[in-house]
Amino acid sequence: MKIFLDTANIDDIKKWAPSGLIHGITTNPTHLSKFAKKNPVEHIKEICSIMSGYDVSVEVTEKDPKDVYDQAKKIGTLADNVIVKIPCKEEYVAVIKNLVQEGIAINITLLFSLPQALLMSKLGVKYISPFVGRLDDIDVDGMELISDIRMMIDTYDFKTQLLAASLRHIRHVHETILRGADIATMPVKIFEEMFAHPLTDRGIEIFDNDWKKLGIKQFP
Repeated sequence: MKIFLDTANIDDIKKWAPSGLIHGITTNPTHLSKFAKKNPVEHIKEICSIMSGYDVSVEVTEKDPKDVYDQAKKIGTLADNVIVKIPCKEEYVAVIKNLVQEGIAINITLLFSLPQALLMSKLGVKYISPFVGRLDDIDVDGMELISDIRMMIDTYDFKTQLLAASLRHIRHVHETILRGADIATMPVKIFEEMFAHPLTDRGIEIFDNDWKKLGIKQFP
């Protein structure tokens, strides 16, 4: 499973891009409003440069289908590794179909059901992004949707990749791994929590204390 960071924070992206653990970035208008207030276009280009060779999702902000199409075309020219995010809406079907046929990679965002996932996969988009946490917010098991979409993609041999989004905590990451998502995108805070375990810290402490009993100043 690939890990994407869900952020537009340049410092965090620079910190983790060289690690070999991160294979993409997802941004949204909220992220850009927080971290790219002066010049979102240059901000996106910098992220794409840092993540050269890996996908960076950038969401449309227009609403009218024609405007969405025009904006998506422009976003797609910002860098070779830009993926255009478009919400799962009926009025955008023709737009999405045309963009896919024109070779523009699409990430369908704000997706919340198996029928939506089927329809978008049939259009040949690169990614579909079910929002796990937002389903949990309305007392629906978001992780069940991940399992259902995985089965659907495998059953019908779609090429679309399953990108689990809106992950809120480590348990979401755990379940995403088990349920077979192709990618999990997550906030930097949750990614960094993946390294931690109290038994790891306790084990290091025990080994250190035992080693100190030998009184050895240099090893080897």
